[in-house]
Amino acid sequence: MTDEGTTPIYTAPPRASFWQMLGPGGLISFGLALIGGGMLLGAPVFWRLRQVLRAADGNEFSPSDVILVLGRRLQNDRATQVFEARLDHAARLLHEGMAPRIVIAGGLTGTASVSEAEVGRERLLNQGIQPEKILVEDRSQHTLENLFNLRETLRGNTWSTLILVSDPLHLARAGALARGLGMDFHCSPATACPPLRGSPGWWARAVYEAFLLHWYHTGVAYSRLIRSERQLSRLT
Repeated sequence: MTDEGTTPIYTAPPRASFWQMLGPGGLISFGLALIGGGMLLGAPVFWRLRQVLRAADGNEFSPSDVILVLGRRLQNDRATQVFEARLDHAARLLHEGMAPRIVIAGGLTGTASVSEAEVGRERLLNQGIQPEKILVEDRSQHTLENLFNLRETLRGNTWSTLILVSDPLHLARAGALARGLGMDFHCSPATACPPLRGSPGWWARAVYEAFLLHWYHTGVAYSRLIRSERQLSRLT
């Protein structure tokens, strides 16, 4: 429910397609990102690639209120190797006392019949983590919604500090989104996530993430340029 006179914040439906996940302004900003990258001979993407590589090592942090495991699309209703590595890394941080609770994010995506968050919860329960230490955010369809929905949970529980857990090459984009939402966070990479560091697949993923990061910043700039409160409400 929204206050009278305000525009509802767009959320993608369960099992959303790529186009449904874009939301207001998403297609235009995607086109602008492609055009801008092409006209400047890829320079913006290479600039973002440097940020992706720097963020892959994470940063130092102290104990926080929450560990967030960012969701990952399931395969045949089961966690992928990447998602398992994220979950296992979060479990280690919990055992080390870096936070008293884990939030697993991820809704119904693709053709799955169960949410990413619920599959992640079952894996942590099977590792002996107490149920009361595991929370789920099972409505989101992508990283931005993961973080946006978690921000509401943090505010509702007066929690403030956050440890973001994901695969190394995802952290630059996840961090940019969290920063845009005004969150107090640190990044911790799940280094066991495939692909192998330095492999062709690793570099391909790095360039892909660099473009997505470029797209995000293009979208923010475009939304501010046209002063779209509806678009900025999802990003800030």
